[in-house]
Amino acid sequence: MNGVTIGQAAAFVGVTVKTVRHYHKLGLVKEPERDSSGYRRYGSAELLRLVQVRTLAAAGVPLADIGPLLDAGAALFAAALADVERQLTERIEELIARRDTLHRLADGDRALLGDRAVALLARLSGLGHPAEEVAATREGWVLARALVPEGFDDFLTHVEHALDDPRFVALIKRATEATAWEPDDPRLADLATAMADHFLANPAHLKIVTGLQARTDAAARYHLIAHHGEEKGSATARGVALVEAKLRAAGVHIPRPDTH
Repeated sequence: MNGVTIGQAAAFVGVTVKTVRHYHKLGLVKEPERDSSGYRRYGSAELLRLVQVRTLAAAGVPLADIGPLLDAGAALFAAALADVERQLTERIEELIARRDTLHRLADGDRALLGDRAVALLARLSGLGHPAEEVAATREGWVLARALVPEGFDDFLTHVEHALDDPRFVALIKRATEATAWEPDDPRLADLATAMADHFLANPAHLKIVTGLQARTDAAARYHLIAHHGEEKGSATARGVALVEAKLRAAGVHIPRPDTH
């Protein structure tokens, strides 16, 4: 009795009997003839072919490609292996990128916004902004990065520069305090005028308002970002509307809800 049974062949090669039969079904390994006892006996040639198929499959070569690959000449075999290696390298890089994303998800802000934005949010907290306002800013920035990704880095640069200006910091602190005011509080008009005047006097800071919408092809995106989290009729909504109106009156393009 020359050779081994299918069970022994599978064990020697390191696969299951079911896998060996699957290789037979696909034509990757020729099924041996039965001996006089009715058993199929696997000799060295069949075992070698099983080892080759198992090795290529484990390396990530699709089963449909293994047959032609093994039947090709040495040059084609080497070229095909090089192509498989390239594909595996790309897959490894993709998996590493996914793993890094999973690691970053442990810090949700970094996954959604990136390191620069997270540092700026921490800076706002350090300047004394309430946690709920920083959280609202974070949500608005998540939207901005998703809706206008090509302009987000420039937007962060404008914010970084503006936070170096004590006058701007004082204004946004007042704007934070204004969220607790009544919508008809007369101080809102004064604050809106002060903010609009500051933006007009500091074109670099004005880009915080206009930078994203300048790269946006629809007013809807601008309003989703600029008015995120506002409650209709609130002091915040009225204050933002007053600032926008004053900037429009000065000739600054600010999209209206009904324009595109």
